[in-house]
Amino acid sequence: MNAETMTAAFYRGDKSFVVKQTAVTAPKAGEVSVRIAFCGICGTDMHVYHGNMDGRVGLNRVIGHEMSGVVHAIGADVTGFEAGQKVVVRPLDHCGDCPACNAGHQHICHNLKFLGLDTDGAMQEVWTVPAHTLHVLPDDLRLDHAALIEPVAVACHDVRLSELKPGEDVVVIGGGPIGILVAMVARDAGGNVVISEVNENRLAIAEKLGFATVNPIKADLPAVINEKTGGKGADVVFEVSGSQPGIDAMTTVAGTRARIVMVAIHASKPNVDMFQFFWRELRLIGARVYEPQDYEKAISVIESGGIDADTVITDVSPLADIQSAFEALDRSPTAMKSLIKVGDIS
Repeated sequence: MNAETMTAAFYRGDKSFVVKQTAVTAPKAGEVSVRIAFCGICGTDMHVYHGNMDGRVGLNRVIGHEMSGVVHAIGADVTGFEAGQKVVVRPLDHCGDCPACNAGHQHICHNLKFLGLDTDGAMQEVWTVPAHTLHVLPDDLRLDHAALIEPVAVACHDVRLSELKPGEDVVVIGGGPIGILVAMVARDAGGNVVISEVNENRLAIAEKLGFATVNPIKADLPAVINEKTGGKGADVVFEVSGSQPGIDAMTTVAGTRARIVMVAIHASKPNVDMFQFFWRELRLIGARVYEPQDYEKAISVIESGGIDADTVITDVSPLADIQSAFEALDRSPTAMKSLIKVGDIS
C-alpha cells in the first residue's frame, strides 16, 4: 500500500520557502491528523520569514498556526472526535510537570512547545497534533473565518485579564491585526473603544469598522482621551504597538486605578513611567497567548458576528504561492490578515 502524500511548504531561510510533496504523518496514540483548509500569516511568521528565528525553527520547518480544518484521522486512545468535524488547533503543548503546569497555568508552561515554531505547523495539507489541542467548531462556521480564531483568542485572553466591564472607556494603542481584534473583542464586551495608531491605512480600516481613532502624531492623544472621558482618562489600556511611544502613551491616557494590559512583545526593554503607577494606583497586567476558555470565547464571538471577518481578511493565496504571499505582505501598507488556502475544503 502506497504511503499517503501531501503538499507542504518548508521555510528554508533567507526569506524563502520550498513547496513540495512529502509523506503524511499518521497519528500516534493521543494524536489527531487535521486536513488544513486555511492558515493565516501572523507577525511571528513574518519574524521567521525575516530570519529572526532561525536558531529556533531551523531551515527546514513547516510554519503556521492560525488555522482551520477538518479531522482527517484519529490515533489510538482519542475520544470525542470524528472524521470530517470542523476543528481548530490551540497550538500549545505543555509539559504537564513544571511550576506553571502544576499551578494550572499550562499556557505559560516553563517548557512550552509552540506548534508551528518548535514543531512543524499548518502550512501543509495534513497536520498531526496532540488531541488536547483541538477545539470543535460549529458546523455552519465558515472555515476562512475560523482561521481567525487563534488571533481572536489572543484578544479574548487580553480582554478577559483586563476585567473590562460594560461602559468602561478603553484605549487600544496600536491598530495592527492584533490591536484591531482586541478593539473588536473589547467593543463586543461593552467597552467604549478608541484606537491610537500612526499608520493612516490602518486608521482607515479602524474607522471602516466603526471605531473612534486618534493619530498621536497629529493630535494630543491624552487631551483627546480626557475630552472623550470628561477628564477621567481610560479605565483600560491595551499596549499593542510594541514601541517606546506606545509605552509612553499608556500611562498618560490611563485614569485613576486603570488597568494596563501589556499585549505587545517588545524587541528591547522599554522605559516605563513608574511614577504614574504610584500617582494613579495603576495596574500593569502581562498577557501571553491564551487558555482553552479563550478559544471557546473566540469561536462564539466570531460565530455571533462580533468580529468583522470579511474586513479583517484582506487577501487569500493558494499554498503554491506562499512565497509571493509573504513577499506581498512584507511590502503591503494596507494588508490586515493574509490567509493561505492550504486545501480545498468547504
